[in-house]
Amino acid sequence: MLHYAAVFFVIALIAAVLGFTGIAAGAAEIAKVLFFVFLIVFVVTLIMGLIRR
Repeated sequence: MLHYAAVFFVIALIAAVLGFTGIAAGAAEIAKVLFFVFLIVFVVTLIMGLIRR
């Protein structure tokens, strides 16, 4: 999931450099959502791993 967030971030950067501001904003928003979902899943997994020990 973090990989997809990084891919969308790179797409947003490339689109912004080329002047496609709408596509850049959309890709950046998708990257942000995927990153926060990754963080939530990571924290939940970390807590579950600590509880199991």
